[in-house]
Amino acid sequence: MIYSLIAIIFFAGIVCIALEEKIKVNKAAVALMMAVLMWSLLLFDAVNIFSTHPHDWADLLVSKCADSLKLSFSEQCYLYIDSTIVEHLGDVSETLFFVMASMVIIDIVDVHGGFGMIIPMIKTRNRRKFLWVIAFITFFLSALLGNLATVIIVISILRKIVNERADRLIYACMVILAANAGGAWSPIGDVAMLLLWTGGNISAMHQVTHVFFPSLLMMLVPLIFTTFMFPKNTLIADEGPQPATHRLRLSRRIRVSLLLIALISFAMVPVFKSLFEIPPFMVALFGLVLLWFYTDLLYRGKRGVIIENLRVDSTFSRIDMSTILFFLGILMSVAALQTVGHLTDLSAFLDTHIKEPIELCLAFGVIAPVLDNVALVAGAKGMYSLAQTGPFMPDGTFWTFLAYCAVTGGNLLIIGSASGITVMGMEKVGFGYYLKRFSLLALLGFVAGAGLFILLNG
Repeated sequence: MIYSLIAIIFFAGIVCIALEEKIKVNKAAVALMMAVLMWSLLLFDAVNIFSTHPHDWADLLVSKCADSLKLSFSEQCYLYIDSTIVEHLGDVSETLFFVMASMVIIDIVDVHGGFGMIIPMIKTRNRRKFLWVIAFITFFLSALLGNLATVIIVISILRKIVNERADRLIYACMVILAANAGGAWSPIGDVAMLLLWTGGNISAMHQVTHVFFPSLLMMLVPLIFTTFMFPKNTLIADEGPQPATHRLRLSRRIRVSLLLIALISFAMVPVFKSLFEIPPFMVALFGLVLLWFYTDLLYRGKRGVIIENLRVDSTFSRIDMSTILFFLGILMSVAALQTVGHLTDLSAFLDTHIKEPIELCLAFGVIAPVLDNVALVAGAKGMYSLAQTGPFMPDGTFWTFLAYCAVTGGNLLIIGSASGITVMGMEKVGFGYYLKRFSLLALLGFVAGAGLFILLNG
């Protein structure tokens, strides 16, 4: 009973998040409530759940604590949950700290006018042409910096150029689609991609050559339809007044320096992760520290309201904590599903009923919007070992196509990817808004890209 109730709470929470605009309850509060209730129920009925759904938890517990064999069954259950929740919280915290550090870095650059250096490079103000420019910038930048860092940067640029909220919501949703499409053909474009690359399942060049065109088509299909959401030959409204900080007449050197530190920090995330196994959040925090030192030394001994607004200390008060807490709730809820065994049951069901590797990857893509794609990829790696030949060999059809499906499948719902959740928090995009206007377009793009992949590699 409790085992099923945990799953019911998760899907009920997803529905409440979807109806946020109707029920007027913040999605972060709903996500946190989901996580608290699911983990509490698991603790409350752990003995019954693990006795009827044993899975491999006992073996995992022994691997973590050899002395656990001396404990009673109930003590083993609670010890396992205690160690697991700490482990998941550590994994989730890596994502949270990365997002937080990224938000602070972007705000520092933004308040100093750093993104003003990029805006003049975008010549067009035609709303349709601008959509295509932003989509392609996002697509390629995501492959270089990762989709999460890219959406934070691009959304910050959009805020400088597009003042009309209705227009900015359309651009923001297209940014999600383009970021995940760009992240699917690069081994450093998404956390799930990094997991496959560092695990030896895929190689960089093979992924680029086999998935680039399907990913590009995945973006182009919704991009074509989204173009017609804007009237023909209409222009973006003029920019609003510049921030008060520009009265300081900050030199070009300062603004360029801040922008370069930020971009290099983001670019180094996948490099240090792949070469030295340094977690992304540590690289992001290091970039934040560099900016902190730089700005503190820059404004040393200076006083005034504008100066205080430019300091890093003030930036922390401006970041959107509700987005951070929403991440925490959603990811810990998925972790609860994984711990209780629902994801294992789902994997077993797929393994039993779907035998063809291509069909299995498509199934993972459909599931990805509801369950975290990193958890799905990790589960797939656990279900299927690397083989010497066939679709499960390194760079085999299964792993290559899985990467595409897991990353781009998250586009079907706005909460289906870290990129979507981040944009949802930054621009306050409603779940229902995205579902009505972009989920079908995302599905069409996903199917088109998948079809092209099968045609080219079948």
